[in-house]
Amino acid sequence: MSIVVPTFDEAPNLDPLLRALDAALSGIRWQVIFVDDDSPDGTWKIAKQLAATDPRVSCLRRVGRRGLAGAVIEGALASAAPFVAVIDADMQHDERLLPDMLAVLRGGSADIVIASRYLEAGPRIVAGLGARRQWGSRLANWLGRRALAVDLTDPVSGFFMVRRELIDGAAAKLSPTGFKVLFDIISSQPEPPRCVELPYEFRPRLAGRSKLDHGVVAHYLSMLASKLSRDVLSPRAVMFGLVGLTGVGVHLAILKATMPLGGFVDAQFIAAVAAMTSNYLINNAVTYRDRRKRGWALLTGYLRFCLLCAAGLAANLAVAALLQERLGIWWLSGLGGAAVGAVWNYVTTSLAVW
Repeated sequence: MSIVVPTFDEAPNLDPLLRALDAALSGIRWQVIFVDDDSPDGTWKIAKQLAATDPRVSCLRRVGRRGLAGAVIEGALASAAPFVAVIDADMQHDERLLPDMLAVLRGGSADIVIASRYLEAGPRIVAGLGARRQWGSRLANWLGRRALAVDLTDPVSGFFMVRRELIDGAAAKLSPTGFKVLFDIISSQPEPPRCVELPYEFRPRLAGRSKLDHGVVAHYLSMLASKLSRDVLSPRAVMFGLVGLTGVGVHLAILKATMPLGGFVDAQFIAAVAAMTSNYLINNAVTYRDRRKRGWALLTGYLRFCLLCAAGLAANLAVAALLQERLGIWWLSGLGGAAVGAVWNYVTTSLAVW
């Protein structure tokens, strides 16, 4: 089997993890693929040093792209093994469970084996999670169970093993952004896969810090919405639309605050620029976090964003005016114009800005 380990700033954890895998997988043919997102702490260098002395180790260094899901997908697609496991580098996942997971898949009774933090009956304390993260994890699981056609206690687990052909077959549908890749793999199958869960205790992190933040949460919610739409809307499109709604709030708040200082036209201009700026910065930080712009690129991207959104506004007004002339239904005309403008903004800025 191949064990895919996505990494970012995990240099101190690699050697302990490799030793733990060696002890847990005695008698099993395995390889570990470290997929590193060009870590500033040189994680990829440590991985390559380990690979130089151990043929079971390989390192895939990704430059110019970020995201746990994308790292898992690329690592799995680089494997030729029939079974692929995914495990974190921080030792919070119990590597001693891997032989049992492999035995289930070899037995032919399942397509995916999931290490669950919540399988045992009754309340359990998850040692590696604080109270807030435990609450958030349970909420994410509750939402995930309602979006999937399979009954699981931990559909957003980051520790699982899968038959490789499931990832090969669904690769084109999988989102390279976000953290909840298991949920994406399950929901992207043409038929509900056979899943088996095994219990384990989530351990405290060995070294480094968690990569979970508000952007990860927002992306997961957008992925849920995407799956509920049967993939008609991509997670990025959902997130872009939600950011646009926050821009409406910013626009109205700035308009109200600046109107007493001058005329309506001046206030409208200031509000439009403020909303556009807010949309750009939030999209850069959340919607396109794996392609996030910094420094000079942040400024040039902002200028392109404003120009393209200005063209989207012109398209919005033109379509709305045409529909109003033909149909005479003001709210339908307004929605039609807004829809055209939103699609224009999403498609053009996705191509030309990010």
